Amino acid sequence: MTDDTRPRTALSATEGVWTVRGAQVTAERTSGGLRVRARAGAEGLSRIVLRWRHHAPEGARILGDAWERGYGDLQWRTLQPDRALPWYVLITGASGGTTTGWGVRTGAGALCSWTVDEGGIALWADVRSGGLPVLSGERMLDVATVVTAAAPTPFAAHEALSAVMSPDPLPSTGPVVGSNNWYYAYGRGFGPEAVLRDARTVVEYADGHPVRPYCVIDDGWTEGGGSAPGGPWDTGLPGVFDDMGDMAARITETGARPGLWFRPLLSRTETPAVRPGERRDAGFPLDPSLDVALETVAEDVTRFRQWGYELIKHDFSTYDVFGRFAAGSPAELASPGWALADRSRTSAEILVRLYRTIAEATGDTVVIGCNTVGHLSAGLVRVQRCGDDTSGRSWERTRRMGVNTLAFRLAQHNRFFTVDADCVPCTPRTDWNLNRQFLDLVARSGTALFVSVDPAARTDRTDTDLAAAIGLALDGGTPGGVEPLDWLSTTAPRRWRAGAETLVYDWAEPWGATPLAV
Repeated sequence: MTDDTRPRTALSATEGVWTVRGAQVTAERTSGGLRVRARAGAEGLSRIVLRWRHHAPEGARILGDAWERGYGDLQWRTLQPDRALPWYVLITGASGGTTTGWGVRTGAGALCSWTVDEGGIALWADVRSGGLPVLSGERMLDVATVVTAAAPTPFAAHEALSAVMSPDPLPSTGPVVGSNNWYYAYGRGFGPEAVLRDARTVVEYADGHPVRPYCVIDDGWTEGGGSAPGGPWDTGLPGVFDDMGDMAARITETGARPGLWFRPLLSRTETPAVRPGERRDAGFPLDPSLDVALETVAEDVTRFRQWGYELIKHDFSTYDVFGRFAAGSPAELASPGWALADRSRTSAEILVRLYRTIAEATGDTVVIGCNTVGHLSAGLVRVQRCGDDTSGRSWERTRRMGVNTLAFRLAQHNRFFTVDADCVPCTPRTDWNLNRQFLDLVARSGTALFVSVDPAARTDRTDTDLAAAIGLALDGGTPGGVEPLDWLSTTAPRRWRAGAETLVYDWAEPWGATPLAV
């Protein structure tokens, strides 16, 4: 057990109980796994480390998850003892054999990661509130429940571990398919007619399918335009989106289901819900540990429902809480020293409370979490944007983010939530020969499929390809699903099983992949 100002203390258990400086940790075997609980005591508590003796097989390959979205960096790697592996770890031998996995149940009370070295496996549970020790007093924290799984192949083990980590996902509402205007509009220069054109386009592609597609209005519908602005979220862009309720009704009339994007934890004005003295982009971040902040978020979501939106996409909450994106899976999300208003709850507990507030306010409305911590939102969102943005400007970004996300988060599909590997763009600036392959793979997978179609890029060929893929996705994808076959040796698998077929995709541009930032 550690805090940020004193040295770590190694303790041996007495009947599953560890005690030091007024703090106590217990580990109890239950039918659901090893339940870890803690009492912080008067001084507070920052981290708990539990270690198991374990010998990894010769030449082992190791896979962990990401804190929130993947950033094209999910991959099997050789042993790296100091590498933080968020939420779970899978270990497979170089010569095959059983793949084993360790993880924590979704909805944990701590931000949990793993390390693997030659002599053992360690679980690191960050129970801080923001960047300071949690001051939960004598309340017992439900830190995490540790679970394990094993299977003959890495992908089967990933599926088995995902299932045991998330025993209570929201029931599936069927295929999630539609349009999203971000990757050709990028939040600028669009209005109601452009939205309705997108709605009619996706309805045309659906061709009367009994499952109705969505038409999602992304960033750019409110004051501030497409720069991910903050609230208030009570009106649309003046002179353009003057009546958002009417906009939803007009989308519905096309045959599509209306959807709406928003950024819940940023305000363009200072209110009692914001964190004093902090700025984020062009606004002020809300403090989700405050009741008034959650009330504001719930009011926004309720308003969107009343306007008639059937899908709500909430974005940027991890960034607005921690002030960073988590590319590269850093060892910790919170920088030491900064505080949330309520230090009696851990950061993980505060995030779960935020997601639950949104879920309760949305009712049966489909919720997409974007830049949310998937392991904490499982069971509270129906769809999770599992990777960083694809692109309507650079194919390399779609290859790097989209393909990687689908391969390494696919096992979570219908176990945590509906996986969304992000949009398939159809734009004049990207090669359709490459985009259409990604479109085909996502459609076959049965995961969420959103397309971002620039009218300037529509041709008979693109329309034929998009209609076929959307029809397949609305049917639920290829029976038996898809599986990456070469994922142990690359971050962007080319070989995939699709039902009984083996498919090979070519993701390379003429010069190969781009080593530059995209």
